[in-house]
Amino acid sequence: MLSILHSVKRQMHAIIFTYGQLKEPPMSPRKAGRQELTRDSIVYKARELFIEKGYQELSMRSIAKELECSHGAIYYHFKNKAALFHAIVDEGFFALNKRIEEILGEEQEQDKQKQQRLMLSFLEFGLNNQSQYEMMFMQGRKGMGGLSREAANHCYEQFTIAIQTHSKSLLKASAIMSAFISLHGFISHYHGSVKGYEEVKNSAEDHVEFIIKGLENEAKF
Repeated sequence: MLSILHSVKRQMHAIIFTYGQLKEPPMSPRKAGRQELTRDSIVYKARELFIEKGYQELSMRSIAKELECSHGAIYYHFKNKAALFHAIVDEGFFALNKRIEEILGEEQEQDKQKQQRLMLSFLEFGLNNQSQYEMMFMQGRKGMGGLSREAANHCYEQFTIAIQTHSKSLLKASAIMSAFISLHGFISHYHGSVKGYEEVKNSAEDHVEFIIKGLENEAKF
């Protein structure tokens, strides 16, 4: 009787093992890779490709080839190339706008100090995230500028409100625009020639002081 029970038990184990194999067949490398492909991993790799090759030179198929997956796996997360590009650009603007909001939310600072911190934070972001900044603001690569212009305009509007809010008198729109262009020019000048903000920190502080003095003089008239 005992031997019969052992025999039945062995048969049951064999059935369960076989059923498990039928229910969960081993995944092919391609299927496994597609399941592991996340939205963030696509954005990370695509950012590098857009900077290296430009918007016009890439397609969803070429991006998929670099990721070693089917282009359908990318379409699962993004409906087209423009949507993918927007996701990359929006990621940068979200980080920059969040930093601006953090500074504006901090208390116990004079208006001039607040303006200084806003401008220095902008320079720090641009120089510490040069590839990202290029996609956000620099219009040099054909086809990329128009897609990021709307987000850039929104960021500029936030910058304008922040600077005006912490000015002692009403500033002309042209004065704030000049300040923004001057900050952008500083980043563009050092773009690709320095690794990060710390290398030019002193020059950045002098540059911001120069801009603020210009705004103060403008406010007197």
